[in-house]
Amino acid sequence: MIANPGSSSLKLRVVDADGRVTTGEDGPAPGDDLADVLDAFLAQAGPVAAAGVRVVHGGAAFTGPVRVDDAVEAALADLDDLAPLHNPPARTLIRVLRSTRAQLPVVACFDTAFHRTLPDAAAVFAVPWRWTDELGLRRYGFHGLSHEWAAGRAAELLDAPVESLRVVSCHLGAGASLAAVDGGRSIDTTMGFTPVDGLVMATRSGAVDPGAVLWAQRALGLDPGETEHLLDHESGLRGLSGRSGDLREVHAGLAEGDERCRLALDVYLHRLRGMVAAMAAALGGVDALVFTGGVGEHDPVVRARTVEALAFLGAALDVGANRAAVGTDAVISPPGAAVAALVVEAREDLVMARQVRATVAGRGTATST
Repeated sequence: MIANPGSSSLKLRVVDADGRVTTGEDGPAPGDDLADVLDAFLAQAGPVAAAGVRVVHGGAAFTGPVRVDDAVEAALADLDDLAPLHNPPARTLIRVLRSTRAQLPVVACFDTAFHRTLPDAAAVFAVPWRWTDELGLRRYGFHGLSHEWAAGRAAELLDAPVESLRVVSCHLGAGASLAAVDGGRSIDTTMGFTPVDGLVMATRSGAVDPGAVLWAQRALGLDPGETEHLLDHESGLRGLSGRSGDLREVHAGLAEGDERCRLALDVYLHRLRGMVAAMAAALGGVDALVFTGGVGEHDPVVRARTVEALAFLGAALDVGANRAAVGTDAVISPPGAAVAALVVEAREDLVMARQVRATVAGRGTATST
């Protein structure tokens, strides 16, 4: 069983040994009735051999999937403040699974783990050394399960070994990030210490001058909690458009002549294209540009305007293929393009299933020291 708990949702899947989803359900957020939700789902699904739970932030303690015991569960509690919207629901789910199904192996799978290979040049911030040395402030990166799948699946679609490819993976959804993947290893990414950094997102700001944030706090009399809420929930496309964080609503507003929606999309794309170029620079060139996530898979306009602006890198678009590739894996560049463009369905569940099997069999990565 693969469980993906969000701040307001819970996705459950059962994946068999051949990677097929045999049962799936998108249910409510974890809460008081979570045990009943799991009971009903598993009654429908039948026996499962193990459970994998997506945990957004592993901090410095967890650099790979780990089987959860009491010590791991306690260590996870120390990470709540790093991802306050996402980690607590995952811990709740883990606690309910372990308390109601004591014999079921539960494996925590971390979105940050894929980025454990970031070189220090990409991971370390230029802040007072004490912050780095004592507090562990660094770039962790997120969406690692999605980026890992996207790079591997792109290699399959291009009939090339992933070890030979330089891939810029674009996970574009309500949350969004890019990863520079060199030979299957993450060497740079746009999210940082928290999931607020980087690209413009649905309601998150992305990268902002920290001096501007401090100035706004003083000017408006905001405390840290209020500032965090505004950057997480009232910024991004929602803040720019004044309408919605949903790109479909932004497109609709643009069609109606709403100039705020036009500005929102322009800012979104400007940041996206610039950061793709930055990832390509980190790689020393790029062979494949992969779009995944809800927006990446379903918004041909965003894909087209991104690829067309990156022609200087060698990216090119097959207009018909791009228009037809909605929610399906496809190459959307013409044959012979210097940089292949692809659409890949996000399948974190399959990466997690692979990690769970390896961990239960004793081949997984445990905690770092």
